Amino acid sequence: MANVVIYTRMTCGFCVRAKSIFTQKNVDFEEISIDLHPEKRAEMIQRSNGGMTVPQIFIDDQVIGGCDDLMDLHYSQKLDALLIN
Repeated sequence: MANVVIYTRMTCGFCVRAKSIFTQKNVDFEEISIDLHPEKRAEMIQRSNGGMTVPQIFIDDQVIGGCDDLMDLHYSQKLDALLIN
């Protein structure tokens, strides 16, 4: 299974939705809360090539983007291929 990392904020509904997609697919993910670890915000921006909003989602170090990008992959049946190593 792929390595999934999600940068989040605790009060972000889009973050909750993105995490629920992975949970429904039984995919483990690492959640990095920029609320609890504000020093990780700069890391998130650098890794995502300037993404300032949350969630920022990465699959095997590939920038996926935010929740809308994840949902596009999910509904176009392309997400599962990214999750399989």
